[in-house]
Amino acid sequence: MGVYLHTEQRKRILKSLIVEEVTKREISSAGSEHLPYKQGVTGSNPVSPTKEKPFSVNWKAFLVYSNFRPFLSPSALKTLSCFSLLLMSNKDQQINALIELNDELENYFSNTIIPQLFVDSQLILRKFTPPAMKQFKLSKSDVGRPLADVIDNFRFPAFLDNIQHVVDTGEILEKEIQTTDMRWYQMNILPYVVKKLKKTNGVIITFVEVTMRIKDLREQEKLIAEHEMLLDTIAHDIKSPLTSLRLTIELLKQVPEKGMERFPVLLKKVENSMVNMQKIINDLTDARWIQHKYQAEEELLNFEHIIEDVRLTLAPQIEESKAIIRSEIEASEITFVRRKLRSVVYNLVNNAIKYQTPGRRPEISIKTTAADGFMVINIADNGRGIPEKDFKSIFGKYERLVDDVEGTGIGLYLVKEIITNAGGHITVESKEGTGSAFKVFLKLEEA
Repeated sequence: MGVYLHTEQRKRILKSLIVEEVTKREISSAGSEHLPYKQGVTGSNPVSPTKEKPFSVNWKAFLVYSNFRPFLSPSALKTLSCFSLLLMSNKDQQINALIELNDELENYFSNTIIPQLFVDSQLILRKFTPPAMKQFKLSKSDVGRPLADVIDNFRFPAFLDNIQHVVDTGEILEKEIQTTDMRWYQMNILPYVVKKLKKTNGVIITFVEVTMRIKDLREQEKLIAEHEMLLDTIAHDIKSPLTSLRLTIELLKQVPEKGMERFPVLLKKVENSMVNMQKIINDLTDARWIQHKYQAEEELLNFEHIIEDVRLTLAPQIEESKAIIRSEIEASEITFVRRKLRSVVYNLVNNAIKYQTPGRRPEISIKTTAADGFMVINIADNGRGIPEKDFKSIFGKYERLVDDVEGTGIGLYLVKEIITNAGGHITVESKEGTGSAFKVFLKLEEA
């Protein structure tokens, strides 16, 4: 048996039912009341009970729920479902309705393509989606078990501590973690708050795979360094013989021309070849040519997104070193080439991790402010520090102050080149054994 109502009829009936429930409050038990509506005519006004056959409270619940349910948003549907439960006259109907709602929830979970875990405040695994079952090798028997019993499926040692932190503080937590199959995920831990009690009753943990993104970003940083090194190598290798050739030509010009009629012609050819070679070098090393051929155009960037990319690129190093990276963003937008800005932040943060003080957990602070037409990026660490006498030399090409850390010595050189070519500058403050602080000044567009 089914009843179909038009949209306007639905609105009128829902309104009248809600008003009736609020004002009369007459629904108390199964079959306790009957509402007199015209039999077979839905949406009509109530008429005398002596003339018409009434239908029960059960029928009213069915009318509301069946006619309004397909047309409501999830939040409105939840409200209507609760309202319909009040209209139902016996426990069996209420139980069946709750079962139906639970089935819908289960259906949502079973069709979710993102790995999700639901953990209560006691760190007991209560539910997970099929992708989580597959990815983390979970089974249905794991439901109800302490999460500590299945922690071996993750490579992230602070996993339980992070969940407990969210339960205790109610703060959302985002981190990158690696699973046992070497895949990387962006992990979001969100508190499940019971508003009535103002208490966190558990957490919902969502995993978004970022393995390929991390791989692409790392490859991109590698290509940037290799590209710059290639250009520098070409320029360096060709400039040396060119310098010798130029000196030779100058000496030959001083030789008397008597008896050497063809000598000037040959000399001119050598000189022309040298000029052509010099032009090739200039083309290879010209900053504008590099920008148009190999790099994207400038665009409006959000600095928080740059930090996110760098964190993903350095996820393995951050995980291994247990580095803590804090950010405080006051100036967030700048017009710049994305790859260049990412390379600047990447190299400074990477160095902060690489040159950590042995036995000390790396702590890195990233702050941005706007001052005098510049975005000021301050990246500070608690690492080994740099001797004051080396403040200038660290920006030299292939310059390395220590030998116990892997590297090419080109990172800070590239950072300074990018910043200088963009009309900015970089400064450093450091104390040995305490840490270093680099300040990058990049021009902001005039308003």
